[in-house]
Amino acid sequence: MTKQQAGEKLLRVLVFTLIISVMNASMFNVVLPEISRQFQLSASQVSWIVTSYMIVYAIGSVTFGKLADKYRLKDLLTFGLIFFTLGSIVGLAATHFWMIIAGRILQATGASVIPATAMIIPVRYFAPEKRGRALGTTAIGLSLGAALGPIVSGFVTSLASWRLLFALSILSLLTLPFYRKYLDDERGQVGSIDFVGGLLLAGTVAALLLAVTLSDWSLAAIGAVLFVLFVVRIRSAAEPFVDPALFANKSYTFSLLIAFLATGFMFGIAYTTPQLLSNVNHLNPAVIGFAMFPAAIASALMGRRGGKLADEKGNSFLVYTAALLLLICFLALSTVAGLSPYWITLFLVFGSIGQTFMQIAMSNTVSRTLSKEQAGVGMGMFSMLNFISGAATTALIGKTLDLGAPSIQFNPLFGTRDGLIYSNIFVCLAVVLGLVLVLYATLLGQRRKDFKPARQG
Repeated sequence: MTKQQAGEKLLRVLVFTLIISVMNASMFNVVLPEISRQFQLSASQVSWIVTSYMIVYAIGSVTFGKLADKYRLKDLLTFGLIFFTLGSIVGLAATHFWMIIAGRILQATGASVIPATAMIIPVRYFAPEKRGRALGTTAIGLSLGAALGPIVSGFVTSLASWRLLFALSILSLLTLPFYRKYLDDERGQVGSIDFVGGLLLAGTVAALLLAVTLSDWSLAAIGAVLFVLFVVRIRSAAEPFVDPALFANKSYTFSLLIAFLATGFMFGIAYTTPQLLSNVNHLNPAVIGFAMFPAAIASALMGRRGGKLADEKGNSFLVYTAALLLLICFLALSTVAGLSPYWITLFLVFGSIGQTFMQIAMSNTVSRTLSKEQAGVGMGMFSMLNFISGAATTALIGKTLDLGAPSIQFNPLFGTRDGLIYSNIFVCLAVVLGLVLVLYATLLGQRRKDFKPARQG
């Protein structure tokens, strides 16, 4: 079997794994309001179900990416999927809120191997000119997971308890035999793992995200100190956890910055919309799932098309196309927040397709700035920053919702008082989108030649 044939088979298995992984995250977005009521929690407190998962996921994704430079990917997947299942069992048995958080942390510890795998397989098994299609295929898994998550969540919650959502993640174990069969035994050339540097990076990420979530400046100061120690460590260690030379690559560094901001507004859609539909439109989880389903299935159907566009017309074209779709979504949702949920369902289609296109474009952009030797830790850093961005965005929006109805209206076309805070949030997401476009045109505009598809032949 050729490497590309193995890659094609791995993509199919990866799509199923991503469906389960994304469902595991998106399912809980829908039931957060119900969990909040059951345990008498505020919006920021219940957001810890998402935030704790993201913190560990962020740290784990770069750790597994680094470990993939030394150990066989199939072995890392075995460890990760077993831990993913263990966390699911803990969550399934949860009777207190802290048990839910413990289950989510264990799930994230194992599941964080999946984004590293999703980034590494296209880089290792597909040539640059075919990588966009491979990334588009993985986007199908992400979109189907997002599509099925709310539906399954609403269905399960309506029939039984939301705790049963944890049981679905155990299905990920079904993929393990296929990974062990089709993944090769390739290892990187890294001699040893700098665990001190890894711990300093993990401490930095955890402290900074906790500072945002808890509004505690002392934690921010601790995070800053740990970051300085991390920088000192990677500059002095013989084999640092992250090679400083990686950030000498300006295209890679700029791409990470832009992807970090772009991921923030993408997570903002997934977290804010269920809160709006529950708290303003008073929909139950099952109906919320159906309201979000058309958008997610549309992005699943368009995933491969987005990958082909990246290969044929370049990443810049896909970025600007995605931005247009997202802008329509944000401004429209800001205008219709509090009105009929049918409007929300309609305009979410634009945002979901735009979100998928942006994800493909940024993944492809970052991957093309890396050499094969840098792929593991480089794409791991990319995954880590994505989830740091998602956790920070979720925490900030949760804090904003805790403040209650604002006195200022950002969108002059918004016509009702109900949903004003959500209208303002969508306007803010549109502003972040504008910042992303300015940075993309300014920082990467002169380097587009680095990201165009390689000529065939």
